[in-house]
Amino acid sequence: MTNQADAHFGDETVQDIWADAARQFSRRPAIDFMGRRWTYGDVDAFVDRTAAGLQALGVAKGDRVGLCLPNTPYSVFFFFAILKIGGTVVNYNPLYVARELDHLIRDSGTTVIVTIDIDEIFSKLNSVAKAAGVRKMIVCSLGGALPAVKGMIYNVMRWSHRVRTLPSDGFHIWFEALLAGGGTLKPVPVDAANDIAVLQYTGGTTGTPKGAMLTHANVVANCRQIDAVASGLQPGVTRGGERLLAVLPLFHVFAMTCCMNYGFMIGAEIVLLPRFVLRQCIKTLARQKITIFHAVPTIYSAIAKEATKTRTDLSSIRLCISGGAPLPTEIRQSFERVTGCTLIEGYGLTEASPVVACNPPNASARDGAVGLPLKGTIVELRDPETGKRVTGVGQKGEILVRGPQVMRGYWNRPAETAAVFDDGALCTGDIGYFDADGYLFVVDRIKDVILCSGFNVYPRVIEDALYQHPAVAEAIVIGIPDEYRGQAPKAFVVLRPDASATPEDLLTFLEDYISKLERPKSIEIRTVLPKTFVGKLSRKELVEEESGKPGAAAK
Repeated sequence: MTNQADAHFGDETVQDIWADAARQFSRRPAIDFMGRRWTYGDVDAFVDRTAAGLQALGVAKGDRVGLCLPNTPYSVFFFFAILKIGGTVVNYNPLYVARELDHLIRDSGTTVIVTIDIDEIFSKLNSVAKAAGVRKMIVCSLGGALPAVKGMIYNVMRWSHRVRTLPSDGFHIWFEALLAGGGTLKPVPVDAANDIAVLQYTGGTTGTPKGAMLTHANVVANCRQIDAVASGLQPGVTRGGERLLAVLPLFHVFAMTCCMNYGFMIGAEIVLLPRFVLRQCIKTLARQKITIFHAVPTIYSAIAKEATKTRTDLSSIRLCISGGAPLPTEIRQSFERVTGCTLIEGYGLTEASPVVACNPPNASARDGAVGLPLKGTIVELRDPETGKRVTGVGQKGEILVRGPQVMRGYWNRPAETAAVFDDGALCTGDIGYFDADGYLFVVDRIKDVILCSGFNVYPRVIEDALYQHPAVAEAIVIGIPDEYRGQAPKAFVVLRPDASATPEDLLTFLEDYISKLERPKSIEIRTVLPKTFVGKLSRKELVEEESGKPGAAAK
């Protein structure tokens, strides 16, 4: 299936998106963070000062700069400042444990990293950053981004949980000192087609973290493609007049593209929340009269239940794209009942910046469909066994993607890059089919991945962590249905002879090895695990066993 209508995409850089918005909407609000507001002109000034400060630290074109931040205005300032001076953004999940952060820093070659003065985040990053090769760590004050009164309350309430002083070692620097030390910003030419804007880490098909190299052209094209989808909204999107709530973390590729970059491209006011707290989110949606709200199914589900219970008026919402995980029909219908807004489902993956297909906002919902390929995107289906192209309506095949949003490859991974491309098409590892009208349905996955609250969780990562425990002989991790998160990991373990450990022991052990998101919902200890005829551990039997239990939801 091909969507080539007006498929030409220019040579814009990501910074061009911001610069155009800053010129057109300089006096309009750009960011609202917990009640403190910045205009587009304000943000533009901070971007320039931040960029100059980074240059004064020695950041040059091609350098990788890491962002390990929750949703704050600093995420925006640094994102566009790094790109303005030709650097590459490396997004880090602040929930990662120190071991994961260490690996990503070394793999990406991050030279400067930006974080926040929350001790829980700062301390684990600080424990590994210098040894892993980071030259400078920039620390931002959360209290400094809040309104005056909230800032004072934060500083008092979190006094024992925040970083108050930094060592005078030349390695650490406060954000305010970075701004004060910056000189004149020096323009840097950026090649949209070839320069890497973002290294976005993903497990790909194996679970081993790899940096997807997203060029400026990739990221901009995906924003333009999302804008083309939104153009079908009736009445249309108002440039400079929309309010977009960003509660998804901006370090996630879905939020980076669909919330931050797309939001600024249309001159929206982006209301930033540092994390999803249900009642806070509901109040913000209602009080701020949010018009655009992209999220994942678990968030839509929680909001629909709470809004029904509290009878909250959410009728201002006009455009919602659900991504990150399959959207169950009951969640879509319940959200639409409480908002009156059509909830449209999309499909994508990190390697495609990330959106590949999306349902049009003005069409009747097709339950289970992830929509039509985006403008300029070719989606092919091929038999995973024979490699031959699948052409018949309703015939299933592996989804392959070509388009301007598809990555250049994996950072320093030529073999893995070659393995994921077939004649220039990106092999997604997902199985799908087209209906007679060209709508794509995704029905299965070849690769082992658990879709948990919109994030990819890889069984192999959890299994490798379990094997670090001296009592574990064998381990298998699968995804099980979860009413709130869609899926959750469950581990099955066989202990070594004469060794002992309880599920609680193993869960506690995993706290230092994997993030909270990856930790199993439960661990079951068994005497034997299923194996293939050649003796390889097999997930299939456990998946079938779990799916047959009473109350197991269909995927």
